[in-house]
This record gives sequence, C-alpha cells and structure tokens, in this order.
Amino acid sequence: MTLQRLMSYTRKAVDEYQMIEQGDKIAIGISGGKDSLTLLHALHGLRRFYPKHFDIEAITVDLGHPGFDLSAIRELCRTLEIPYTVVHTDIAQIIFEIRKEPNPCSLCAKMRKGALNQAIRESGCNKVAYAHHKDDIIETMLMSLIYEGRFHSFSPRTYLDRMDLTVIRPLMYVPEMDILGFYHKYELPVAKNPCPADGYTKRQYAKDLIRQIENENHGAKERMFSAILNGDISGWPKRVEYKRTK
Repeated sequence: MTLQRLMSYTRKAVDEYQMIEQGDKIAIGISGGKDSLTLLHALHGLRRFYPKHFDIEAITVDLGHPGFDLSAIRELCRTLEIPYTVVHTDIAQIIFEIRKEPNPCSLCAKMRKGALNQAIRESGCNKVAYAHHKDDIIETMLMSLIYEGRFHSFSPRTYLDRMDLTVIRPLMYVPEMDILGFYHKYELPVAKNPCPADGYTKRQYAKDLIRQIENENHGAKERMFSAILNGDISGWPKRVEYKRTK
C-alpha cells in the first residue's frame, strides 16, 4: 500500500464519521507495532492538507519489559517533527513478578490504558487515535457474537464523558494486509513486543475463523464489514456520505 492510498482510506474515515475538528490536539497511542506506526504516518500525512487544522502527539506506555527498544521510533518522530512521549512504568514487574497473574492480559490492558490516559490528560490532548483497522473491527464483531451474544464492535468515534476525551479510529477502512504491505514498503521501525504472555488469544481464534469462512465463502468478510456499517450499532455515530475531492 502506498502512502497516497493510506491517505485516501484515512480521509474517508475521518470525513464520514467527523473524527477531526478545527483545533484538535490528537494523541496517537504508539504500541511499537506496525498498526500504530501506520497510523502515525496516516495522521502526519493528513494534517498537511486537511482543511481543519489539528496537532498530533505520539505517546508510548513502556510496560518495563527488558529489551523494549524505542530508539528507532523516537528517531522517526524526530524526523516527522512529531512530539513523542514515553511513559515509563513498572506494569510488567507488578503483573509478572509481584502478583504473578496467571491470566495477565486483562489487568495489563487496564493498567496500560490508565497510564496512557494520564499522559493524554497531561499533554492537553482532547482526542486519542487508536490504530484499530478494518480486520480488527470485523474480528471484534465476531468475538462479541460468540462470547457476549450481541452484535457489536468498536465505534469509529466515542466520547468518554468522565475523561472529557474523544476516541477516534482513523484506520477503520484499512485492511490488515494493506498495513502489512505499508510496513514492508516503507520499512517501518517496529519495536518487537517482548511480553512473555504474547501468544494465542481469542482474537487470533476469531481471525483464523474469519479466514476459514472467507476461504469457503469468497466475499464473506466484506459482507460482514458492510453489515457492521449498516447495522445501526448502539453508540456508533451517524455516517456522512464521503465525497472524494479531485
């Protein structure tokens, strides 16, 4: 995927779900993976020509795992002239050494999000952009059906009133395969996840199941995504028809 194609996907999502307003200051949560680094490039490119001026800032929550090297990401942000903050925490030590959690992912996610939200408040940002892509949205819908018994998925734009913060997902139209292609084409400096619990998850199960369904029923994944967009899901904002500018 080229940068131009990434811009097209991003502009479509931002316009259809009114994700960005004049004067926004948007935090980008950088995990170190290909998705968040693609989002960094997407919003950096968009702000150069988007009619509504907005600022961006990158934030990484360092869980404290040994060997988590962020130097290449720091250099990328310097090159792109994007402010970059690394929040150093002892989350890994608390979970794996002190509490010895047998199922650490849920607690880790809560603690990581708490640290990220605190950094966002301190930075003065009014929005945070997450790097959930098209496949994430489909997988979340399937997990919701299987494990919760309801038709639901990530919302493109969500206002968190207790924090006075809006969550946006500008990569919602980008297929994961395109992000993988973007990663290879532009040699994104991914920081390898050193977490010892990084392994097979419910999300991976949903991903494998969707792959099997798509192989047996070509086009099924795209139809699932259309069902989500047209499903009048609770909490989703109204979609505005996107008109491509020449």
